[in-house]
Amino acid sequence: MLGLPDGVKACLFDLDGVLTRTASVHAAAWKEMFDDFLRTRADEQGTEFVPFDAGSDYDRYVDGKPRADGTRSFLESRGINLPEGTAEDPPSAPTINGLGNRKNQLVLRKLDEGGAELFEGSVRYVKAAREAGLATAVVSSSANATRILNVTGIANLFDAVIDGVVAAERGYPGKPAPDAFLAGARALNVMPTQAAVYEDALAGVQAGRAGHFALVIGVDRVGQAAALAEHGADRVVEDLSELMEDS
Repeated sequence: MLGLPDGVKACLFDLDGVLTRTASVHAAAWKEMFDDFLRTRADEQGTEFVPFDAGSDYDRYVDGKPRADGTRSFLESRGINLPEGTAEDPPSAPTINGLGNRKNQLVLRKLDEGGAELFEGSVRYVKAAREAGLATAVVSSSANATRILNVTGIANLFDAVIDGVVAAERGYPGKPAPDAFLAGARALNVMPTQAAVYEDALAGVQAGRAGHFALVIGVDRVGQAAALAEHGADRVVEDLSELMEDS
């Protein structure tokens, strides 16, 4: 049922790019933040400004990861090392946390300006899963997951939320480590072998595979089906509604 193997009792959904059209908001915020930083750095050092690529750089270095990890990963790809700073750093601070906080500031502004749209086919899938008696949870690296769930009106569709705030409080490493998904399974009182993971990010698919879940579904919104499969997706779909069509 719903494209799931026998024995699956729970579904663990990433948020951005799987249920909501907010991945593009995040990509735009990353680009604006990094381009401002890189442009200023190039001017100060008299070097060429090479902008952040909201496609390849986003997919490779930041998608699905906590802000600090994504910031650090991309900067390392450019040979740039900054102090870590602290979570309380202002958005203007030239630190890993400062840049991450600037990115979050931009995301919140963009959400306030344009809101967040839902992938209606995926929402139908979640509703069908609940009607079938399956437990559901959101597992997201975003610290804004609860806010987005409330804004879009789908918070009532989930029994648990493991987001960036929870991960930070509990000290979970970010995806591709499986810790957040494993916490989602525990919150629903199921074993990993009784849960399916739904992810659009390469790091998230890796996390699902590393956690030895019953099924890892890759959701391809940007034409990276092959990469999702290579990183561990058992199956790749363009929208979760495809799984209902096949059932």
